[in-house]
Amino acid sequence: MAQQTGSVSRLELRKARTRAALVQAAQAFIATGRTNVAILDITQAADVGMGSFYNHFRSREQLFQAAVEDALDVHGDLLDELTSELTDPAHMFAQNFRMTGRLHRHRPELSRVVLRSGLDMVGSGRGASARVRRDIDAAVRAGRFRARDTELALVVVVGAMLCLGQFLHDHPERDDTEATDQIIEELLRMFGLSDDEAREICGRPLPDLPAAPVGLRPTGPPQTSGTNPSLREDGAGS
Repeated sequence: MAQQTGSVSRLELRKARTRAALVQAAQAFIATGRTNVAILDITQAADVGMGSFYNHFRSREQLFQAAVEDALDVHGDLLDELTSELTDPAHMFAQNFRMTGRLHRHRPELSRVVLRSGLDMVGSGRGASARVRRDIDAAVRAGRFRARDTELALVVVVGAMLCLGQFLHDHPERDDTEATDQIIEELLRMFGLSDDEAREICGRPLPDLPAAPVGLRPTGPPQTSGTNPSLREDGAGS
């Protein structure tokens, strides 16, 4: 029985690794704008067998949707980790925005995948959008923010996040810290904070980013050659 359990665990681990490799390969293609790539190219970039793809996904579109959702979750989990000790919802809101602005340069692949989710991010209930909604609602309830319509406030903030990210990618000469903090300072004023408090919150120190993103390949375009024997399985078990 113990031997059988161990075999099942190894099989599940191999399946998880295969799926993760496919998702990571898809994220790399999305980040470079290659969304019409063939499934064969995806499996080669992931170093898995062609047959393994259909053990996990029905289509390229389903894989790419999973890849975007995974990126949003990675982004959201990172923000939660970096704000876990904060109690003031206004501070939490500002820090999440400031960290997201810095991620565009520090985690460019993650940034590009998130940006390519585009307007779907607003209603996704995942990633930064879910945290923005939570923080605005909490700040309004606590009397820290003024907002007649929190849904419209969400649209404004997420729109600013997306436009800022694209702007920073398009203008590498611009200082990401200065640009991000200037925008969030204006947003805090929009929500009713005084000039002095908005400036003070935006001047607070930020936590260090983790050394590497979880769930995404750190750098480089997807490769379409080479194999990994540990993942290269075409059978039903992968």
